[in-house]
Amino acid sequence: MAARPRRATLWRVSKHDAPRSAPPVGLRLIDHLRAQGYARRAARDLLETGKVAYGGVPTADEGRLVDPARVAISPRAPRLRPNRDLAVIFRDPHLVVIFKPPGMLAVGAPGRRREDSAVGHVRRLFGAGYPVHRLDEPTSGLMLVALTEDCQQRLKAILFRHEVERSYLAVVRGYFPKAPVVMSTQLVRDRGDGLRGSDAEAGEDDAKPAVTRLRLVEHLGPSASLVEARLETGRTHQVRIHLAEHGHPILGDPLYGRAAVTRLAPRLALHAACLGLRHPMSGEALRFEAALADDLEQLRRRLCRELSPRCPPVARPRRRNA
Repeated sequence: MAARPRRATLWRVSKHDAPRSAPPVGLRLIDHLRAQGYARRAARDLLETGKVAYGGVPTADEGRLVDPARVAISPRAPRLRPNRDLAVIFRDPHLVVIFKPPGMLAVGAPGRRREDSAVGHVRRLFGAGYPVHRLDEPTSGLMLVALTEDCQQRLKAILFRHEVERSYLAVVRGYFPKAPVVMSTQLVRDRGDGLRGSDAEAGEDDAKPAVTRLRLVEHLGPSASLVEARLETGRTHQVRIHLAEHGHPILGDPLYGRAAVTRLAPRLALHAACLGLRHPMSGEALRFEAALADDLEQLRRRLCRELSPRCPPVARPRRRNA
């Protein structure tokens, strides 16, 4: 049966919305809305219909801790379902930055042409859409889509030159080390069991170099951690493979985690949190940040409650100059 069409809204993020120094977050979103004069029921209606954005991304998670300066309330915004419908974060004549919800294909797939995809949805909204990179179906977060073929080729060129800043947030199994880790391996399509993975003995024709910088964001008790993974290269399943090979598979990962790890999350606990680049046409510095998707932020809080009585609010990825 054909997938139900998903709606989109536009939350333009200006250069002033880029990550910056801010006081520690410690106010629940619902309390912030109440402080703005909304009754609890009215506040929840705004949240559930996609009219509240945090850092440019619609959210319905009333319990998340927020920096009030990054909360936007737009009662006239188009109705949508946060974390279930695609949202447009930025658009100009050349490209769009979207929030892809978990469970949506990035691009159409053979045998699944009736299902909605992020690029297909952009085409319906704006009359054109050209893929630049992909996110796995269960992964949420920021994604680039070109609106012209010229822009698509330019974006692919700067991705090939590793000139796009991309980082992910992942909830992983285990007590991740406090010292940063750099994973630099040769990835092959088949490591011997039908899955992608690292092979130090693979020849240049068979493998592609992959580099990921891993940094602890916070410990979620003794058995889980929130980790930032910053890409130096962009290979298929790179973050999933590197975290699993480092001994910290992503919760909910059915490919690279054991069954016990898969059951710990309702879906792959991976979120594309940051995109930074020079606009391929104008040269303007662009940088976007998306806080943890609603379901993963709720997972984070649940793990905090279950595993640690004093779990701090999630830290924001450190800024790197664009």
